[in-house]
Amino acid sequence: MDPRFPTGRFIFDQPGAAGKRRDCIAAISSFPAELKAAMAGARLDQPYRDGGWTARQVVHHVADSHMNAFIRFRLALTEDKPTIKPYDEAAWSKLADAELDPRVSIQILDGLHQRWHTMLLAMKDADFAREAIHPDHGPRSLDWFLQLYAWHGRHHTGHVRLTAAASHPPASGAGD
Repeated sequence: MDPRFPTGRFIFDQPGAAGKRRDCIAAISSFPAELKAAMAGARLDQPYRDGGWTARQVVHHVADSHMNAFIRFRLALTEDKPTIKPYDEAAWSKLADAELDPRVSIQILDGLHQRWHTMLLAMKDADFAREAIHPDHGPRSLDWFLQLYAWHGRHHTGHVRLTAAASHPPASGAGD
């Protein structure tokens, strides 16, 4: 298994794939609880692989990423093919708030995912076909973004789980 991709690489399945949209919406709903469960065994300051982020950084990154995702959905639902703004994930991971207790970001994710899930359940088929322009990927449907962020949550939950199993010493101190 490649620790960079503990659940495999992202692959977009056409929206017609049986149950795919329903499963992704369920993944958005259940993600905060799954991340909390993974955090129970995590070593917070342990990188999940050599050169990788610590569990603490991963949790804060996911909050950053999913806040952006929620806004991207809202923009695509209310504007005609908006261009979304990317951000420098590595630079964000070095800001002072990245050292906070990850429970702060878990709280953000709890509320955010509740709102996101409610919004997703209210969307019609035509809404999922709406697009946003991603500067790196071009036009992408909300079905694509839904699958991406459902995968993204599982992907980083896998990273957090790897910190509990990591055998090398913590990157920055106590490590639990």
